[in-house]
Amino acid sequence: MRIEATAVTISWIPSESVGGPLKAGFDLRLSHYDSPPPDHLDGVGQVRELRDADAFRFANVLAVWADVEDGQVRAHGVTPDTGLAMGATTVRVAGVGATFQAASLPVLRREPEALADGGVRYVQTVGGRTGVPLPRPVPHAPFVRWQAPTVWTTVAVDVHPDGSTGVELLGASPFPRHWLYAPSGDLVAKSVVTDQATWMNHAFGPRTPWHDEDRAAHVHPVESALEHELSVTIMRGGTAPTVRRLAEGDTLTRQGEPGDALFLVLDGVLRVDVDGRAVAEVGPGAVLGERALLEGGTRSSTLVATTPVRVAEAAADAIDLDRLRELAEGHHREEIA
Repeated sequence: MRIEATAVTISWIPSESVGGPLKAGFDLRLSHYDSPPPDHLDGVGQVRELRDADAFRFANVLAVWADVEDGQVRAHGVTPDTGLAMGATTVRVAGVGATFQAASLPVLRREPEALADGGVRYVQTVGGRTGVPLPRPVPHAPFVRWQAPTVWTTVAVDVHPDGSTGVELLGASPFPRHWLYAPSGDLVAKSVVTDQATWMNHAFGPRTPWHDEDRAAHVHPVESALEHELSVTIMRGGTAPTVRRLAEGDTLTRQGEPGDALFLVLDGVLRVDVDGRAVAEVGPGAVLGERALLEGGTRSSTLVATTPVRVAEAAADAIDLDRLRELAEGHHREEIA
């Protein structure tokens, strides 16, 4: 029996993730932000289509196969689809566009690892840097950099003798946003923090996987399909939400206090506390605060930032009440034992 499995990461730049001088260039439309990638990929062909449409910055495609006989993996390898899909950057000045091809770094692929159940694990790192110069001071010699920082992801695919598979985002550059897709094509996890400052100051030279230094990826499972739908409404509805930033340890809401706003987590992780007890964590894409709007205007939980966080704060009428009730029915964090 042959088992085939493909893991994909797509890395893209959301509008709310960019700040400082880099944001000025985007706001002047010298370059563009990216729209969120799809929730489902229809194979590697769609990855190529998205690349050709300049819809992401780069993608890591790890496609593997394994032949299983009598409950043992007898042979395994990677397919020709495996590797890096690196995008290009188009800069526009006075209506004239110039496209800069990104610089791709060599694909790093570890020796396959035997799993305890007789399966096999493949691990691959891909990345590079944009062809557009990004001059800036940095805290490392020579203290000024002309080239853009490095971007990368490190992804793993496990194939088991029973036919099951698994994927994991092991490492990633601190910027931009990275999304992980399972062999089914479904989006299964997201990097939770986009740290532009760390990326610009440190992600080059010896502080990259090409010098044996990866950066652990902080990931979180994806939100529900309903939350994804509502997040689009919040961000692209009639009234633009207010984007708030919280430092690690800051409190967004307090249980028992009045509240009349809805929140969408854009970046980072919030801990949900009820009666002084942590009951859940929520990450990018989560929509919060609906119970106060439905149940008398009082917050049912305390939300505390466990990482730096960005949230979009929307007015109570951003989502109709029927959708909020549907959302509340799926949220039972306060009832977790």
